[in-house]
Amino acid sequence: MAAKGQAAKSASGAAMSKYDVEVESRLKALEAAVRALQTHEHTSPAAAGADDGSRVTKLVDKLNSITAITDHCAKDANGVRRIDI
Repeated sequence: MAAKGQAAKSASGAAMSKYDVEVESRLKALEAAVRALQTHEHTSPAAAGADDGSRVTKLVDKLNSITAITDHCAKDANGVRRIDI
């Protein structure tokens, strides 16, 4: 921060107002946050395993027990109407 009575200087040497200094610091913080997000990695639940009794599998099983839903589904190889994902 500049000493009292002196304007802050930008990288090019131009004088900066108090507002400009505040905006510059916020911009640097935002740029740092963007860099952190760009390098952030995580694994999705779908990548963790194929069919591990997940919530989706349980949901499909529940939906398959409702005839009002399965009446609109195509028949499988056994001739049973089911949701097939």
